[in-house]
Amino acid sequence: MSDSEKRIALLIDADNAPAAKIDEVLSEVARFGVANVRRAYGNWKSPRLKGWESVLHEYAIRPIQQFAYSKGKNASDMAMVIDAMDLLYARNLDGFAIVSSDADFTPLVMRLLTDGVKVYGFGEKKTPDPFVNACSQFTYLEVLGQSHPSTPEVGPDVGEEARPRKSGAELRGDTRLVKMLRRAVSAAEGEDGWAHLGPVGSQIGNQASFDPRNYGYGKLSDLLAAIGLFELKKDGKSSYVRALPRKAAPKAGKPGAA
Repeated sequence: MSDSEKRIALLIDADNAPAAKIDEVLSEVARFGVANVRRAYGNWKSPRLKGWESVLHEYAIRPIQQFAYSKGKNASDMAMVIDAMDLLYARNLDGFAIVSSDADFTPLVMRLLTDGVKVYGFGEKKTPDPFVNACSQFTYLEVLGQSHPSTPEVGPDVGEEARPRKSGAELRGDTRLVKMLRRAVSAAEGEDGWAHLGPVGSQIGNQASFDPRNYGYGKLSDLLAAIGLFELKKDGKSSYVRALPRKAAPKAGKPGAA
């Protein structure tokens, strides 16, 4: 089944997601498949959700009303989890897109993954790491609108100021990122030490939630070039990468390193 035929359930925690970004979210979800289930959860009597009203109609998103039964408690989360499990057991979906900045959905994501479906997360920069790392891929709402890793570069990245671009030193100081990139390149490399960039990206996607735009880079190749730990080359339309010898790689935090 091609990506364009895959069926995705888009579940939105309207209490913890801005309505202004839904256009970009739907465009991003369209890369993975068709959002044939579109639901937004919240107490629609609350004035806090007023901004969602016009958006729901415009993008054919079904509002799911959930009253707040107890003060200070959010019953919408529970309703969303129950619906997600019902959809999972129906066995007619290939993935879920969850829009929320609430880490309470982390156990749900982990459960969905055990059934072999992809989970694409979307949330604000304040989203706690457990939820971010649990998703098959997580994208910060602030970076949506930037060019995607698969988009050819033509001039500067669109909207690159939406999230500050991390310097080479900052990237090298991220131990988790460095280990993930090294492992992916090592797993995909051939006998000559070079790895095709496509399989490297797939390896990274299989390891953890990753989107180079979260670091301020439009493409994986841009991030690999900036971190200063890898060598890249082009052969026609194909791109390749290999790790630099450890002693040749610049050290994190060293003045002048980039």
